[in-house]
Amino acid sequence: MANAPVSWSRRISGANKRPGMSDFTAAFHTAFTLIGSFDAELRGIVLLSLAVSLTASACAFAIGAPLGTALAVFRFPGRGTLIVLVNALLGLPPVVVGLAVYLLLSRSGPLGAFGILFTPTAMVIAQCILGLPIVIALVHRPAVGHWHAYGEALLVDGASRLRTIWPLMNIGRDGLLTAFLAAFGRAIAEVGAIIIVGGNIRGYTRTMTTAIALETSKGDLSLALALGMILISLSMTVSAVSLFFGRALMQR
Repeated sequence: MANAPVSWSRRISGANKRPGMSDFTAAFHTAFTLIGSFDAELRGIVLLSLAVSLTASACAFAIGAPLGTALAVFRFPGRGTLIVLVNALLGLPPVVVGLAVYLLLSRSGPLGAFGILFTPTAMVIAQCILGLPIVIALVHRPAVGHWHAYGEALLVDGASRLRTIWPLMNIGRDGLLTAFLAAFGRAIAEVGAIIIVGGNIRGYTRTMTTAIALETSKGDLSLALALGMILISLSMTVSAVSLFFGRALMQR
């Protein structure tokens, strides 16, 4: 399953690895060849990588941003412990998350009846779990300062603590964009968890990172480096577009 040959890998790597050419030189040559050809399989891998990572980041943001703000607004027993736990989970090992999601979604697991193991949905779930602590932590820190500055005024105006969450998020929208991009960066670079829950199935769950891992294990370093360059370019493009639209919205 994970070791199925990639149709374009042998063709392109064999054509571009010339005598005396270093891996880095071959990687640049291969990267331009891949981008120039952009065949159906590579296109599918790129689109799946973007779809899974953007969906997971959006889910983590939708859940984590209100929770991070709520941690700044509400006072309850165990709040300090919860904040410490969230920050500790910033270093959550991806393979542990992948294993936990695998056990939940396997046929013998509590969610096995849904039959979503080794699907893009399972990959989104794993990446969302990894991105969630990042969003909560990055939103909570500036929200604390915003609450100290504006919380009392919001409460005087008659808003309940629950109803102040949205205004505080709107005040700190700069931090929200940073939190989303951080979650996206974690998701797009993820490999350990999604190999476990996705299976790296050719044409179905193979992403850029799992393709890089596969080509590296096969010893085709120039192709792996070329795929890495394309992945970095994709990540930078998404970040640039997000920042552009984010600044446009903030100037309104």
